[in-house]
Amino acid sequence: MELNTHLNIDTSLCGKVVKLEKGYTEVLLHTTQQMSADSKGLVHGGFIFGAADYAAMSAVNDPYVVLGASSSKFVAPVKVGDAVLCKASVVSEKLKKSVVDVQAFVEGRLVFEGEFITFVLEQHVLA
Repeated sequence: MELNTHLNIDTSLCGKVVKLEKGYTEVLLHTTQQMSADSKGLVHGGFIFGAADYAAMSAVNDPYVVLGASSSKFVAPVKVGDAVLCKASVVSEKLKKSVVDVQAFVEGRLVFEGEFITFVLEQHVLA
């Protein structure tokens, strides 16, 4: 299967799609010092959220998919050097709306979970 969305994303910041199936994807984010929020190496949650969002968009895999809403929780801290694996599954679809569940793991330990509500538009959101 070919990736059809978010083709210009900076994979060093949002992770790289490592598995792609219909309605499912896995995105791997290698955390770096640039993502650090403090001197102890805590990774800023925005980078984890960004990877999870990218995973959700990739699971829908449409060029015109956009995020409408999300709810999420950070379950455990992520530190610089951790590899974060986001697993996204489309759990429901109705017309142009999809609900995508995303879980993120570091070495098998859950660090993030969220629900992303996406919409596929008729044309690009900026058109």
